[in-house]
Amino acid sequence: MSEKVKEEKKIKDLFTDSIRTKELFISQYASLIREVSELIVSSFRNGNKLLLMGNGGSSSDASHIAGEFVNRFQKDRPPLPAIALNTDMAVITSIGNDYGFNLIFSRQVETLAKEGDIVIAISTSGNSPNVIAAVETARKMGITTIGLTGGNGGSLATLVDYAFVVPSKATPRIQEVHITLGHVICQVVEDALFGEIV
Repeated sequence: MSEKVKEEKKIKDLFTDSIRTKELFISQYASLIREVSELIVSSFRNGNKLLLMGNGGSSSDASHIAGEFVNRFQKDRPPLPAIALNTDMAVITSIGNDYGFNLIFSRQVETLAKEGDIVIAISTSGNSPNVIAAVETARKMGITTIGLTGGNGGSLATLVDYAFVVPSKATPRIQEVHITLGHVICQVVEDALFGEIV
């Protein structure tokens, strides 16, 4: 087998692994996705907001999903309130400098969240200390929590009200499912609030 053929096989295998991981995930979580989407719809209808957070690639996913809600997903419609807590560098560096990196999200949850809001915590391992601290703060405040994680779920899966655990130990596969999940939830929520695209 030539090097070119080997490389192309590797590429195909990576795509196949991503597809299989998504298929396994949706076979386990279709019902929970519907339930969580309905919860988010209800929160928005009641004038509440989403707070999202994550580190690294999960930080990008949190910002991406928030952007889809605030701006638009598939249709022109009124904006929906969503805040990614990983975007304000002045706030993050201030908290990190004065109180420590582990509190960069929990301090924001403490001041920005209110009853009826929803916190979406994203961590591929489920063990990011700053994400865990924010979820613990949200729980103390009576805020509904949703966790996106992978592998064995880590501590996050046991702390949140609703846990989505991607059945993979590979960070890229976990992140690929997370952003697909985010897009699906955006679509379901947008359709429920503003009608499906005909």
